[in-house]
Amino acid sequence: MNKKTLTLTVGQYQDIIDTMKTGFSGCRANKDMAMALIVEANMGLRIGDILKLKPSDIIQDGERYRLNIREEKSKKERFFTVPLVAYQHLKIYCLENNIQADEKIFKFTARGVQNKLKLVCDYLGYENISTHSFRKFFATQIYIDNNYNVALVQQLLQHSTPAVTQKYIGIQPQQIEDALKKHNYWK
Repeated sequence: MNKKTLTLTVGQYQDIIDTMKTGFSGCRANKDMAMALIVEANMGLRIGDILKLKPSDIIQDGERYRLNIREEKSKKERFFTVPLVAYQHLKIYCLENNIQADEKIFKFTARGVQNKLKLVCDYLGYENISTHSFRKFFATQIYIDNNYNVALVQQLLQHSTPAVTQKYIGIQPQQIEDALKKHNYWK
């Protein structure tokens, strides 16, 4: 049976990150894997691309920082601004962990992250959550926080069409439900 990877709610995101950072009986804390998922949720990169990141991939460009990578899945070049707060969190993480400019920031596998995430989600009672749920969380929150601008999300995710993005974030059915609820001319 093919299970659909769900988009996280804000509460689920917070619960998963907190639990991963603190651990629980039978599962050690892993702040490094939590940080990788935080990066995914805040930058919209796929976990495979995050695990290849090096500090030298973030380039200062005048007053801003930008990321210059080739996406593993799509093979597309990706250039985009890294928000200052994201840069600062990554910089501090690298300093605290003595990570050099040309070293990978994270030293574990996507399978390792997925296995740890499954343990945490099982403990919390969450189903159909994968590392990709964090990318979907990013897309959905950007969509909601920017007045439902699907073109913006499409560009950030580098999707080929708005229809692909709408299906990806799964908002369209909710918009239909909301529209039907608002449409009230029974008087």
